[in-house]
Order: sequence, then C-alpha cells, then structure tokens
Amino acid sequence: MTLMQKLLGAAATLGLTAGAALADPALIYDLGGKFDKSFNEAAFNGATRWAEETGGTFKDIELQSEAQREQALRRFAEAGFNPVVTTGFSMSTPIASVAGDYPDTKFVTIDGYVDPADHPNVLSIGFAEHQGSYLVGMLAAMASESDTVSFVGGMDIPLIRKFACGYAQGVKAVNPDATVIANMTGTTPAAWNDPVKGSELTKAQISQGSDVVFAAAGGTGLGVLQTAADEGILSIGVDSNQNHLFPGKVLTSMLKRVDVAVFDAMTAGADLETGVTALGLSDSGVGYTLDDNNAELITEEMQSAVDEAREKIIAGEIEVHDYSSDDSCPAISF
Repeated sequence: MTLMQKLLGAAATLGLTAGAALADPALIYDLGGKFDKSFNEAAFNGATRWAEETGGTFKDIELQSEAQREQALRRFAEAGFNPVVTTGFSMSTPIASVAGDYPDTKFVTIDGYVDPADHPNVLSIGFAEHQGSYLVGMLAAMASESDTVSFVGGMDIPLIRKFACGYAQGVKAVNPDATVIANMTGTTPAAWNDPVKGSELTKAQISQGSDVVFAAAGGTGLGVLQTAADEGILSIGVDSNQNHLFPGKVLTSMLKRVDVAVFDAMTAGADLETGVTALGLSDSGVGYTLDDNNAELITEEMQSAVDEAREKIIAGEIEVHDYSSDDSCPAISF
C-alpha cells in the first residue's frame, strides 16, 4: 500500500473518530527557516493548503538552535497537538527520545527515520531523491555546452550525497565523458543557511568550467541560484519549484513533494497510519519541473528523453543507484 493510499484511508476514518477532530496538527521546521524557498517552505505550503481546504488551523515553529528540537516536540505533545509533523533528518533522534512519553500522539519525520518497532506512533517519510536527481542530471548534461556541470550540497550527510549521486548518474547516462564537480557547504546544520558560502562554491565551480549547477542546500541554495544567474550559467533548484526565482536562468527544479507529505499527514490527523514509507517517481513524490519560466530552456527532445527515462526507472529498466544503500556512488567520488 502506498503512502497516499494509507493516508487517504486514514483520512476517511478521521470523520468517524469523535476525538480526533479536536486536535490540531503542529509543524516544526528544520533550521534554515520557514521561507527558505525550498524544503521548509514546501512543508509550510502543504500545511497552508490543508488549512485553506479544511478550515482547520495548525501551529508551527521555526527552530533557532539544536537545543530547541526536543523542547518543541514536548511542548506540542503536551499541548495536545496531533499529529506533530517535523522536517529534516535531524529530528530523528529527538523524536525517538520523546515519542515513547506520548503514546497517544502521532509524530511524523520527513527525511528522518525512527525505528517503528521501538516507536509505533511515528511515521517516517522518505523520498527517492536519487531518481528525481537522475532526471535533472540528464537535463544538465543536455543543456551543458562545456561538458562540465556541478553540484552544491548543504550539510555533508548521506541524504545529500544521495542527491549528488543520482545527479551524476543522470549526467553520465547522457554524456559518459562529462565532468561532474561536487562540493558540500559544511558539516554542521549551519550549512543549510549560508548563501554566501553557496555563492563562493558556485564561483569556484564556474572557474573549473561548470555551466550548469544543481543546488541541494536549503537556504544556501539561494546563493547558488543567484550567483549562477549573475555569472550567466544555468542552475537547478530543489524541493520546491524554484524556476520563478530567476526566470530563464533556472533550467529546472528537482521537485520533492514535501508539501504533499505534510498535507496528507495533517489530513489523516490523529488516525495517521505510522511506520516507514518512501515517495518516488511512481507516485510523483519526486520529479522535475517544466513551466513558463523554463520552457524555452528545455527542448522537446530533452523533455522526451527525460520522460522516457522516468518511465524506464518506474518499470525497473533503469536502476539508479541509491547512495544511502551502501555509502558508495558509481558515478562520482566524494
């Protein structure tokens, strides 16, 4: 059963559950801020859509430090919010510490993982980022004139290497001789919100010949996209559709439907079905964006090639290696 089916089933049950409607959901953003134009903002958009469509209300908080993670979880659980939805892998450990104390509260970790055997009231939602990144890697290779493209990641963790690895595989599928440069912004959570460093890394990559750069770095990515536009190369956004930030300069965005995950979790409410699930190409959990802002950058031939690859990945005819499965990547070295 897919996540969408689970959540829709839970949502149907919600109307029959008397007490569930009394509890409002809560949302905890990761460091980088609610309006990072990327990951956190996608979560906010999903919650806002839920509120608009249902007339419900939700409580949210922007974390300012690591110490606030567990504090925010306990505060929302004590106040009766249900479910408590969180974004970012760094919420995994705090949720594991807190969930057992509030067995009647459902917790959701988007991009994190909590063992369901130990914490049956937690839903861990992951994404097949490597699949979506493969598609935008293909587009990067087809758009590049220098045969050199690049990647700027946020915090150096397996999840971000998963993006980079999928991207490099897509590039190499189109042009085996292409060069892929990859840099991470840092090794602490501050790496998610450092647009100045993102800009510096992008300029260094341009000096090495890159003419397309993919940013998977939260707020840091805004510095990457800005610099790419200023320096006359193409960029690729992430998580949310970032094409509109620099029309005609952003080749595409690797869409990660964090908004849908949040919307569906809030719709399910206290009857949310817990466990572990992942969203990929087959259920439109990841993909690439095409709109008026980038339509002139992507030819029919490029679109056809990527759409064909998408169907082959879904059918199992193309296997995109998942870095997080074995901490290795066949297409790039870190």
